[in-house]
Amino acid sequence: MTKSWERIIAHVDMDAFFAAVEVLRNPDLAGKPLIIGADPAKGRGRGVVSTASYEARKFGVHSAMPIQRAWKLCPHGIYIKPRHNAYKVYSDKVFSILRDFTPQIQIVSVDEAFLDLTGSLHFYNSIESMGKAIKERIYSETGLRASVGIAPSKSVAKIASDFQKPDGLTIVDPGKVQDFLDPLPLTRLWGVGKKTFASLEKLNLQTVQQLREYPEALLEKRFGKMGPHLARMARGIDNREVHGGDPIKSVSHETTFGVDQRDEEIIVSTLLHLSEKVATRLRKYGFRGKTVQLKLRFDDFSTFTRSKTIREAVHLTDDIFAISKELYGQFKAKTKAVRLIGVGVSQLVAAEGGQLSLFGGDERKEELEKIRDTLQNRFGKKALRHADTLMRDKRVKKDDGKDT
Repeated sequence: MTKSWERIIAHVDMDAFFAAVEVLRNPDLAGKPLIIGADPAKGRGRGVVSTASYEARKFGVHSAMPIQRAWKLCPHGIYIKPRHNAYKVYSDKVFSILRDFTPQIQIVSVDEAFLDLTGSLHFYNSIESMGKAIKERIYSETGLRASVGIAPSKSVAKIASDFQKPDGLTIVDPGKVQDFLDPLPLTRLWGVGKKTFASLEKLNLQTVQQLREYPEALLEKRFGKMGPHLARMARGIDNREVHGGDPIKSVSHETTFGVDQRDEEIIVSTLLHLSEKVATRLRKYGFRGKTVQLKLRFDDFSTFTRSKTIREAVHLTDDIFAISKELYGQFKAKTKAVRLIGVGVSQLVAAEGGQLSLFGGDERKEELEKIRDTLQNRFGKKALRHADTLMRDKRVKKDDGKDT
C-alpha cells in the first residue's frame, strides 16, 4: 500500500567537507589521501582526525580517530591542519543555497543540515528532481559534492544521506520506511553509540528488525526513557520538527563587483538582477514585504543604506526594482565607484491571494513571475531571465562579480 508524504524531510551532508575544500584550494591534491587534523609529528602527535578524504578512508582512516593511529594506517598520507576560516566561507555558501529551497532549515554542523521541503514540492516534477536540484546547485556554485537523504522524518533522512556516499541521493518512500530500516545494523540508528550498542548486543540484538520485534516494555526496563526512544527509531517514528531558531525576518541579496563600478547601466541592471533574486525567494518562502532596503558600499569602503516602507507588501520583481532604483537615485550625486550593492525586503507578511503591481497595475505580472519560477526551478536559474539582467551578466562577466 502506498502512503502519501505528509512531511518531506531532507538531510544534506557534504562529502568529506574539509578535505574537499582543500582540493578546491589546491587541485593538485585531488585523488590523494588527505587527512585533516592535528599534526601527526611522524606518529608521535596528539589530537584527532577531523576529516579524511575517501582515498584516505581506504586505509581505514576516519574522523575522530587518534592522529597517531591514522599515521600508522596511512604514513604516506598528506596531513593538513584545519583551516576553519576557509571552511566557514564554503559552509556559508552551501547554507545560502539551501535557503533558496526552503526557509525551514536546521543547521546541524558546519557541513550538514536538515530541510523541511514539504512546502517546496510544487516547484518540481517529483521528489527526486527536487533532491537532484539541491545537489546540482551546490556543485555548480561551489564545486563541492553533497549526499542527500529524503524521508518522512529526520532520523530516517539522516540515515538515508549516508547510504550511498559519496555524491548520493537516497529517497525513502513513506510506505517503504520499514523495509529500508529492518536490515540495517543498529549502529545506523540515531542515538545508538558504542555503549548502547554493546548493551543491545547483550540482548542478542544486532539489526533494526530484531530491535523492532523486541518487547518495548523490556527495553524501557533495561534502558529507562531511552528504551521507548529506541523502539520508535526502529520503527522510523520521529515527529521532531526541523527548527532553525528565529523565524525569517528579511530576504536579501548582494553582490560585490570584481572591479569597482561607475557604469550606471551595469549598476541599474544589477539592481534588477538582485530584485529578481529577492522576489523569487519571497515567493518561494510564501512572503511579501513592506520595506525595501538598498545597500551601497563605495570604493573607499564607506557603506550606506536607504530604505522605503510602503503600505502594500510586495513580492514582484518590478515593484522591488522600482523602489530600489528610486533609493539608488538618492546617491547619483556621488562621484565614487560602487564596490558592493545589495537589495533586501523586510517587514514580512504571509502572502495571500494575488497582488496587483504597485507600478503599472498589471495583475498578470504575478502569474508570469510564477511561471518563471517554475521554469527556473525545472531548468536552472538562467532558464528565463529579464533581458536587462542577461545583458548585465555579459558585461560584468569579465569583472568576476560575486553574488551572496
